[in-house]
Amino acid sequence: MPLITTHDKIFELQAGETLLEGLERTGHEVEYQCRSGYCGSCRVKILQGRAGYATLPLAFVAPGEILPCCCTVTEDIMLDCRIRRREPDLFDQDLFDAENAPESTSGGER
Repeated sequence: MPLITTHDKIFELQAGETLLEGLERTGHEVEYQCRSGYCGSCRVKILQGRAGYATLPLAFVAPGEILPCCCTVTEDIMLDCRIRRREPDLFDQDLFDAENAPESTSGGER
């Protein structure tokens, strides 16, 4: 299997897996909608190597770009893609937990 290299990882696709599925499995941030080459939202820049298509996608693909949802990878490639960064979730912390509540600043004791 060809090696897929991104800014953060090197991995191989699993049998029957699309490049988009492989990128998702390895934690990369790739937008998508249709998963069939129709919308073009999964478009990524290919920095090295080549990928092809069994049937040409309906979405526009500029030189130096590929659609990982429907392309076929036959050789080692390098993509301009990064690992998804986890943003903190406001609801990860219980805002009403007494142990973690901030100290009162209402003027202190009398």
